[in-house]
Amino acid sequence: MHINFNLSKKIIPWYEINKRDLPWRVSKYSKEHDYYRLLSEFMLQQTQVKTVIPYFKQFIKSVPTLKSLSKTNIKKVMKLWEGLGYYRRAKNLLQTSKILQNQNNGRLPDNHKDLMKLPGIGEYTANALLALVYNKAVLAIDGNVKRVIARIIKRKEDQINFNKFLEINHAKIFNTKKKSTLVEAMMEFGATVCTPQQPRCFNCCLKKNCKSYNLEKKSTNAKKKYHKKQYDILCYINLKKQIALKKNNNLGFLHNNLLPIIKSRNLNFKKNSWSFFKNYKKMISNKKLDINLYYKFSSKIPKDMRWFNLNESKTFVPTFTKNIINEVKTLY
Repeated sequence: MHINFNLSKKIIPWYEINKRDLPWRVSKYSKEHDYYRLLSEFMLQQTQVKTVIPYFKQFIKSVPTLKSLSKTNIKKVMKLWEGLGYYRRAKNLLQTSKILQNQNNGRLPDNHKDLMKLPGIGEYTANALLALVYNKAVLAIDGNVKRVIARIIKRKEDQINFNKFLEINHAKIFNTKKKSTLVEAMMEFGATVCTPQQPRCFNCCLKKNCKSYNLEKKSTNAKKKYHKKQYDILCYINLKKQIALKKNNNLGFLHNNLLPIIKSRNLNFKKNSWSFFKNYKKMISNKKLDINLYYKFSSKIPKDMRWFNLNESKTFVPTFTKNIINEVKTLY
């Protein structure tokens, strides 16, 4: 059950560029931070993120602080919770807020034992809060995290002692000062990339170290049918040796990654303002890509793009984009 790579170094940069904009993700220096984390963790118990978001927004609008929650009557709390289900969570949340406000000056305990004494806080929620609030070296092991770990080491989830796994690989997993970010990155990764069905392996920042992916790749490479695709890639560059990248494109093979502008070859664009400089071929998944690279020196770029220095290391962009950047460097 050993892993041979620095997990945090790979997954935290991915998270910082790809994370969803969720209302409880506020700065750790914000006065609302701890309360938002406590409230969201209670709401997310047995409930999906997309369901929780509107309830969370309405709740903090009506009850903005832990102190105000501790003074709120149960009838109002239950009304705000109405439709979210598992109403015991709402009662436990209210009880916990009263205990924290009256006995702990409104602060969450910073240790596992005392957190577990609070109503509604079990093993998972205690670990999540210790990491998210106090930056402790613990992982909140939910279904998403279990799935990511199981696929990395190519084991069935019910065959893994996850506590033992964390103990064995502690140095490889928690080798970062951003331990709270690591916890969120693992959960986010399982929810959006390493999904239960049809995981997005070809967009995965861990695929080189994932035993499941590499074994599957070996078994399917021989019989894979390849499809030829032709694209034009348009690169905005400037005299500061920067390239403009955008986060989304309307193609399936690199969705939601930082890329230049990509157009299907059959969607003709006005080439008179762009300069062709190279034909570039690349294999991605079952696609043979035939790419024409174009560039334009410009100080202005579309609103959905950002400038990036060509000479900086970009661990958060896919290899595909890095290869394009290396080609663009030859223009200077």
